[in-house]
Order: sequence, then C-alpha cells, then structure tokens
Amino acid sequence: MRRINAREYLQHYFGGIVAKRGNSATPKLPEAARLMVPVMAATGGSGRSTVANLLACGLALSGRTAVLDTGPRLSSPWPAWTHGQPVQGLSSLPSDRPLSRALVRQAAAQRPGLAAETSWQVLTDAREWHSAPLSLPQDPAAWHQLAAIGGWQSVVADTSHPVAHDVLAARCEDRVGLTRGWCNLPFAIPVLCAAATASGVQALQQAVMAMHAEGLPLQRTVAVLVSSSDGRPPAVVRAGATMLDPRVSAVVQLPHDPSIRAHGLREPSRLRSRTRQAATALADAVLAAAHSTWGEPLPHAPRPRPLSPSVPTF
Repeated sequence: MRRINAREYLQHYFGGIVAKRGNSATPKLPEAARLMVPVMAATGGSGRSTVANLLACGLALSGRTAVLDTGPRLSSPWPAWTHGQPVQGLSSLPSDRPLSRALVRQAAAQRPGLAAETSWQVLTDAREWHSAPLSLPQDPAAWHQLAAIGGWQSVVADTSHPVAHDVLAARCEDRVGLTRGWCNLPFAIPVLCAAATASGVQALQQAVMAMHAEGLPLQRTVAVLVSSSDGRPPAVVRAGATMLDPRVSAVVQLPHDPSIRAHGLREPSRLRSRTRQAATALADAVLAAAHSTWGEPLPHAPRPRPLSPSVPTF
C-alpha cells in the first residue's frame, strides 16, 4: 500500500480532465473498505443535501453507496426525493433487537446514479409528513454502526448541525462536538459546503478557522462552493477559493443547474452535463483525499465496537 498526493491521484487516474472520465476510468473501492463522508456546513441554505446527492451519484461508480439522512423529516428534502417507493425507511429499524444487513438494506430507498447501470441507496424517514417525529441518534458513532451493518463501501451522511457554532460550543463546554465526532470516524473524509456568495464564503472561512483552531483534519477535508446562478463566480468567491485551497485537500465548484431548482433531484437524467462532471469531480476529490491519507488501496474497514447503553441507537 503506497501513499500518494491528492493531486497526483487525480492526475494518475483521470489525466486532470474530468469530462473524459467515463465509466471505465472509475477506480473501484476494495470490497471490505468503507469510506465515511459527512457533508456539513456552517449555515443553512448551503446546498448540503444537493451536494450529498450528487456526491453519492459520483461515488456509486466506485462501489456500493448509501446516503444517511440524519436531519428531521420536515426539514429534509430526502423524503420528497424518494416518495412513492415501497420502503419504510428509518422508522422500520427496530431499536429493541439487533439489526441485520438484509433488514437495513430493505429499509433503504433506491436512487439512480449518473450512469444507467449504477444506483445507490438512501436511508431517510419515509413516512407521511403528519407522522410523529422520529427520535434519531445524534452521535455519529451510531450512524457509523448503521453504515457497517448495511455493508456499503461509501457512506455519505447528510448532517444538519452548524459546523462553526458546534466547534465553538464544544470548546466552551469542554465536550466532544458533532463535528469532531464525524471527523474522527474511521476513514472519514469531511465535506464542507457553502453558497458561492460573499456571505457563504465568509461563513466557510470562519468554519475552516474554527476547525483549524481545534486541530480537526482539514488536510483531508474537501470544500464545495455551490453556485446559485449561471456565469463566472464573483471575484470575492474566486479569491476565497484561492485562499482556502492550501488549507484543505481540494476546493470543488458546483455550477448552477436550473433543473435542480425547478425539479429537485428526483430525476438525475435532467442534470446538465457540467453538473454531472462536477459530481464526478467531487467524488474524485473525496477519493483522492482518502488515498493520499490512508494509501491505495484503502485498508479494510474496522468493525465498530458496541456503543454504551447510554448512547441512543437505532
């Protein structure tokens, strides 16, 4: 197993040209690997769920992939994106007896990938909107256990907590925050999202400064700037991306796609070609960060230890 630089990885596998990637150029993850990718942001409206969806589409070309929807049902787009499928979702996972791989996968909805032959899964609360809220665990370790039971090779967690506030609150209260909990999971590649605006970049820079002050792993963190309109990003966004680039593993630009605003992400076939290219570029950046950190191929995923009885699980 050898370690390589993230940019060397992208150049080696993809020649630096995402558009030429195609299905045949996608490196496959080892059968026993498990990559954890928490998608986080400093503020709402940063495009976390959109990024998680597109990232899962890209990673599905490398192996079995799933998204874990950790947010409250009525604030999440995932139930709408998976509506109409005969699955019960997170509500069907019993908390009073052990889970099996078959049970977990049967609870997950199917989503189409970027290529016709690829698909991935998502675990969300698939009940009607008027159902009583689920009591979902906050501890990232509980979600990590669920990912291990499901047996996926890539697991994208769509989180809902504000990163910078969480890091500062954890420091002031002398506790382990959610951000550190997600970053400390085995083979975790954090993804930080922000709107490609002046205020979005400022919020992202504050989050990066907070994470740097706490010694969180920025060297294997990928930043994503989500555009809300066509055209070249504003100068302040380009300058912000340039300043962030040496602090994180990669900075990826996600272009504006009118079909996402008009139709959501229920039909990936409507996506523009450049949006598809950005999805593969994002997956490439995550894989590059993983291989430059832990080597190529990725080592086998560890088996999670049992959680304390005081920690809520599924």
